[in-house]
Amino acid sequence: MTTDTTTAEAAAVSAPGETVLDARGVTMRFGGLTAVRSVDLTVNSGEIVGLIGPNGAGKTTFFNCLTGLYIPTEGEVRYKGNVLPAKSFKITATGIARTFQNIRLFSNMTVLENVLVGRHTRTKEGLWSALLRGPGFHRAEAESKARAMELLEFVGLDHKAEHLSRNLPYGEQRKLEIARALASEPGLLLLDEPTAGMNPQETRAAEELIFAIRDKGIAVLVIEHDMRFIFNLCDRVACLVQGEKLVEGTAAEVQGDDRVVAAYLGEPFEGDPGAAEVAEVEAAEAAAAAETTEATTPEATAPAAEATTEDAPAAPGESTSKENDR
Repeated sequence: MTTDTTTAEAAAVSAPGETVLDARGVTMRFGGLTAVRSVDLTVNSGEIVGLIGPNGAGKTTFFNCLTGLYIPTEGEVRYKGNVLPAKSFKITATGIARTFQNIRLFSNMTVLENVLVGRHTRTKEGLWSALLRGPGFHRAEAESKARAMELLEFVGLDHKAEHLSRNLPYGEQRKLEIARALASEPGLLLLDEPTAGMNPQETRAAEELIFAIRDKGIAVLVIEHDMRFIFNLCDRVACLVQGEKLVEGTAAEVQGDDRVVAAYLGEPFEGDPGAAEVAEVEAAEAAAAAETTEATTPEATAPAAEATTEDAPAAPGESTSKENDR
């Protein structure tokens, strides 16, 4: 993937309808395995886009390609027209933040400290400032704490700012992850299964929170297996199957597509991305079976039978050619 330079300036709010994310032909191979194949996807400002697909479809791998954890084998990813750098921390500074499928909080740090970690890309104080702790450092620290408290209030955790993150209930830990991601002032937020393990009340609260994030002008790309949640939430939905984008459209269009239903049920369908691989395997098996059949035909065994007859001992009363010569 081509790299480009970025600045650490805070991500500006995008104009309505502006293309925030533009992924073109993204392919990710691990040796002989192609996990993601030629996926195109765009996300516009003020839009919530969903990414669905069966387990193993390549959704999280695609997320990792967008955020610099993986460098795509082919294709490119652009944020607001600029090709993203190949380092994840530089991508965060550019304006893309994410959460993970498995919660990744600093368990021995307080709720407030976890959010402050997300502010590191938006502070300008360096090593010497931190060591000397001059007026500029204290001013930046106070500003970061004020912003962190605003975000905790936004997600409903301001009253637990001094609690250790490991002591939070599961649903609140998910909220804290989102608050930490928002601390980097992103223009695009990527959420990897934000409602996994939640009860219906927590899921509803997460849905309202994501709508509130969208209303702030932040574009959202979300992976989720809860179909009711994703179809209620998203403006557009894309479905990945075996690393390829099967269909993209409105929630109603994707929900009514028979291929999506078949993919989730594991049934074959026309245009199945795995059909070519299956055909290759079947052809190889057929060729192997044909070779085995040819090796066991009478024509193939006849010469061996003749050779066995010539070498067999003569029956009693019969003389061999050598005996006649004597």
